[in-house]
Amino acid sequence: MKSNTLFVFLVALLITSFFSSCQPRKEKMEKAEKMEKALKKMNDPAFEILDEEAYKIFDVNAQLEVLDSGYIWTEGPLWLKATNQLLFNDIPANKTYVWSESEGTKVYLSPSGYTSDLSRNGEPGANGLVLNAEGKLILCQHGDRRVALMNAPIESPTSDFTTIVDNYKGEKFSSPNDATFSKHGNLYFTDPPYGLSNPEDQETSFNGVYRFSKDGNLTVIDSTLTRPNGIAFSPDHKTLYVANSDPNLAIWMKYNMNDKTGIQGSKTIFFNATEYTKTDKGLPDGLKVNSQGYVFATGPGGVWVFNPDGKALARIKTGQATSNCAFGASENVLYLTADDYIMRATFQ
Repeated sequence: MKSNTLFVFLVALLITSFFSSCQPRKEKMEKAEKMEKALKKMNDPAFEILDEEAYKIFDVNAQLEVLDSGYIWTEGPLWLKATNQLLFNDIPANKTYVWSESEGTKVYLSPSGYTSDLSRNGEPGANGLVLNAEGKLILCQHGDRRVALMNAPIESPTSDFTTIVDNYKGEKFSSPNDATFSKHGNLYFTDPPYGLSNPEDQETSFNGVYRFSKDGNLTVIDSTLTRPNGIAFSPDHKTLYVANSDPNLAIWMKYNMNDKTGIQGSKTIFFNATEYTKTDKGLPDGLKVNSQGYVFATGPGGVWVFNPDGKALARIKTGQATSNCAFGASENVLYLTADDYIMRATFQ
């Protein structure tokens, strides 16, 4: 009886081991098939050239690929040059993830944007991510309604944060969305109401674009935009670009800035994409500017590429509502957060 029992046990162990080893392989195959189907659904070609100047950026080998999927709503991509990794957020899940070519995706921070134990509706997680001059991670936190600094080094993250700024004249921000630093170390960020659990919770009378100076002074750059969102500087830091994610006024704004004084000069509409929102998924959202001054801005249909004069040169057509983008180790690689996907566009 003992020998029979041992035999049955060994057979059961072998069967269990076989199926447990097959399970991760099966999951990987299913994920790969899903990514392949996602690619096939995308518009062909993925790169839509609107002006010949675009060939200064793209060549015939340009490609778009899906790196990962299965999230709720991805946002805030940030490439970490020090570790060759990509950070991104899943806002509804209240988590930040890290992706690398060698290890794939794993959780980086949980929670990422809402640190209270109380239950909360809305969009609790972090959104825009940026590094400060010391290489510390700065997060726009929807749930905690603040711009915060992660106290731990980027190589060993923990959900331990220090508030940088969370109110304007005693009125709490709604949900800081995206941020960028100027060359002088001043922090610029946007504050739309997207992340509020209830619209009635908004305390400020406007949705602001702000400048938080190194010496701790907070000033309003613009209080007239209905849904300020993505934000970035030109290479010379004299021009500030801001996206407005309003389907009735889907625009990118251009501000002439004196960063030393914080005084905003003239402002103009850089590009108006309102008509495209009727036919293509997405709104003006996140944006980045390369060293030549070309603006890569997520918007209707995917990612728009503009020259510094506001001429549309191309679109990277993702087929998804695309939230944000970030350059990789070089400016020939652009990482995209689009709906529940993480994508990568390689230009040359």
